[in-house]
Amino acid sequence: MPTSSSAFALGLIAALLISFSGRDSNAADSPHVVIILVDDMGYGDPGCFNPQSKIPTPHIDSIAQRGMRFTDAHAPGPLCHMSRYGLLTGRYPFRTRVGRWPKHALIEPDQMTIASLAKSQGYATAMVGKWHVGFEEQGYDAPLPGGPVDHGFDSFFGIRASTDIPPYFYIRDDRAVSPPTNQIAANNSEGWSPIQGAFWRAGGIAPDLQLQNVLPRFTDEAVGVVNRHASQAKQQPLFLYLAYPAPHTPWLPSEAFAGKSGAGMYGDFMMMVDAQIGRVLDALRTADMERDTLLIFTSDNGPTWYPKDVERFDHDSAGGLRGMKADAWEAGHRMPFIARWPDRIAASSSSDATICFTDLLATFAELWDAELPEDAGPDSYSFLPAMLNPSTDDPSDAQAASRPPVVMQSGNGRLMTIRSGDWKLITGLGSGGFTKPNHIIPGPGDPQGQLYNLATDRGETNNLYDQKPNIVKRLTAQMKQIAGKP
Repeated sequence: MPTSSSAFALGLIAALLISFSGRDSNAADSPHVVIILVDDMGYGDPGCFNPQSKIPTPHIDSIAQRGMRFTDAHAPGPLCHMSRYGLLTGRYPFRTRVGRWPKHALIEPDQMTIASLAKSQGYATAMVGKWHVGFEEQGYDAPLPGGPVDHGFDSFFGIRASTDIPPYFYIRDDRAVSPPTNQIAANNSEGWSPIQGAFWRAGGIAPDLQLQNVLPRFTDEAVGVVNRHASQAKQQPLFLYLAYPAPHTPWLPSEAFAGKSGAGMYGDFMMMVDAQIGRVLDALRTADMERDTLLIFTSDNGPTWYPKDVERFDHDSAGGLRGMKADAWEAGHRMPFIARWPDRIAASSSSDATICFTDLLATFAELWDAELPEDAGPDSYSFLPAMLNPSTDDPSDAQAASRPPVVMQSGNGRLMTIRSGDWKLITGLGSGGFTKPNHIIPGPGDPQGQLYNLATDRGETNNLYDQKPNIVKRLTAQMKQIAGKP
């Protein structure tokens, strides 16, 4: 029979074994999850997706060096509110009336989100940054229902929409930190289009908010979330959604970055965004959370970058894709997307699996071995196998076998798009977004829509709509079937 001292030693060893066993299990099955979503960054901006980029992005590139680049990842819509709705809910934004967001919450009260799923699996959940999927607004001195804390997040610090859409004020959980009682005049930048540069609209602004401070303030908040979580004694995984409102306008690079890129004030501001991401990466490393964190980085939609900007700076923010923000063309919605999880996702790897932001819900459910309710994430399909167990011969095999075509609506609401395998069908002519002309009425002998083979024509230059009627018919039927789902 052991002595009291030996019994104590055995008990201590057992406790340590249980503790380490629990930590390993937690790291393997329930890693910390950090999603960093930037705003209006193009496919060709980060160097890890475009070696010819004129914008240094060392911190984003470092995520790719230690993780997997997805080269065929898509926002569920080519505008901010559309994209975020799909990311959070696993539901295509055309299934709701997204135009309600300025006064009403787009996410239904009982609708599952990636945050409510995480919370059901024991995660501490936090959001920092730009919400842009609506609150039930009833004045800024009153609570703001329908936001993050009503959809699975334990805490929220952020803003209601973009930093060029008034009113401008910070929100803590479901209350304005300070109501937008002051006024700010509209602003534009000489030498840029009316919706580029240091552009913002006139309107109400809170006394405690300065537009140039919003980006670093959100980094401060996110770093605080990480540090507070790391200081807790209990072993609970963290789920952090950090939604930066940049490099969306207004482009407001601080003095340390002004004039430092090769792409004007936009490139300078993108460098500042990259530096803020570096601060978050440093916080995870310092907190000893890096190894046990699944980090996902992407952008919500394409850039506001015109052909004249490409010519002026020799920088293609779209990275060879056609179009820009809001367009049905690839630059509107094909996004840089990186997943990093040390020891689980192969470093410096890439996948050409076609994925959509709506797929995050099902991917997390598979990661956590959680069963989704029947009405949750109707447009969500797990790409976990593509991340963790890619085929040696074809990294897209694991995902391609299970994911139905991606369907989305263009920014102006006039066009629908379906992507199935190599083929992409657009249900009309024009960009459907910011690129002019955004809507074309077909003339005599003109095709009624657009069909591209992206395997041979990623730039969408050769419209095969009239040459491939059987493919048009098949994709049209698929689109109707998918869009008709509840």
